[in-house]
Amino acid sequence: MLLEISPDHPEPRKIRRAVEALEAGEVIAYPTDTVYGLGCDLMNKRAVEKLYSIKQMDATHKLAFVCPDLSEIARYAVVENQAYRILRHYLPGPYCFILDATREVPKLIQSKRKTVGIRVPNHEVIRAITRELGRPVISTTAQREGEDPHIDAREIRDTFHGLALVIDSGAGGMVPSTVIDLTKLPPEILREGAGSIEDFV
Repeated sequence: MLLEISPDHPEPRKIRRAVEALEAGEVIAYPTDTVYGLGCDLMNKRAVEKLYSIKQMDATHKLAFVCPDLSEIARYAVVENQAYRILRHYLPGPYCFILDATREVPKLIQSKRKTVGIRVPNHEVIRAITRELGRPVISTTAQREGEDPHIDAREIRDTFHGLALVIDSGAGGMVPSTVIDLTKLPPEILREGAGSIEDFV
């Protein structure tokens, strides 16, 4: 189902509708400041498995957390002083930062290295959803392996069968987030995307 939500002033009742879908264990598609994402409730194991199935991802494919703000991050990731300064400077923004996971992170989501990818997109719709939900949304890009990301909500609805809700907030981007591993010194760029890497090279 398509649900149009204003990108700048998300309607609270529509945000609530998206949250109710997540609380029911469903998978939704939503806009970010880079590309559209697919996601579900972090704490619902069955929903996470459904997300892997809908995107046809290998079990080793890593997922990112979308948090509403910096205050939420410390619950799920170990944030040392230097990492915090970087997060504060670059978030919200088009970055995914890899950090050591805390015990709050379900084992299903952790990498073998016990790390986790954290995103705080500069997009009010998904941030409003995570604020209302009260915990992060697990996120992956709305694209098939080897294909470009989908920029149109209708394309996403038609491509990924099993989504309970597709939020339409206008055309999405084509360039995914920049991924930077903050568990390494100096930080290691794992994927160059929409965010500037000038300070990290």
